[in-house]
Amino acid sequence: MSEKPQGSVKERLSALKARQRRAELRRQIVVMGAVVGAAGTLIVGVVVFVSTERSRSSLEEVQTFTVTQRNHTNDPVKYPQTPPVGGDHAPEWQNCGVYTAPVRSENVVHSQEHGAVWVAYRPDLPKAQQDVLLDQVRNQDFVVLSPYADLPSPVVLSSWGKQLKLDSPDDPRLTAFLRANINGPGTPEPGAPCTGGVGEPVA
Repeated sequence: MSEKPQGSVKERLSALKARQRRAELRRQIVVMGAVVGAAGTLIVGVVVFVSTERSRSSLEEVQTFTVTQRNHTNDPVKYPQTPPVGGDHAPEWQNCGVYTAPVRSENVVHSQEHGAVWVAYRPDLPKAQQDVLLDQVRNQDFVVLSPYADLPSPVVLSSWGKQLKLDSPDDPRLTAFLRANINGPGTPEPGAPCTGGVGEPVA
């Protein structure tokens, strides 16, 4: 009769340990599920962020134009794009740099022929955004930065045969466009000078 309680105690201990093992297993499963769920959420977030940044910095929206004329002329030229992306132009090129007043299109087109990118902005662009543009182009040798009336967008980037319209000067595509199109593959006279022409840039 004395062994019965011991047997029941052992059984109770065994059952208690089994319940503890099951509880611990359930806890581990819950923790693992939470970790896997958090990791999955993080991965999805990273993928969305990367794809969003990649789309923002891509140049898929760049317009391409076929430019067939590039003769020198002293006459005003009516260009089909605003600003122009090439065509007949003045014999003197515009010195690359920063301008606070509008510059003559015919001279800048000659600079584009030499590989320059024209960064044009609306004259009423807030000063803070103009400063962002200045920071973006400050160390670029083949860039003309200037105000331009009646732009279709706050900022327009134009090289020979290429154009990209931007709503904001801090759009990462600005840097991507400069990298791709300064002396880019469509440049008629890559490496030709962007100094020694006309105009006195302020920077």
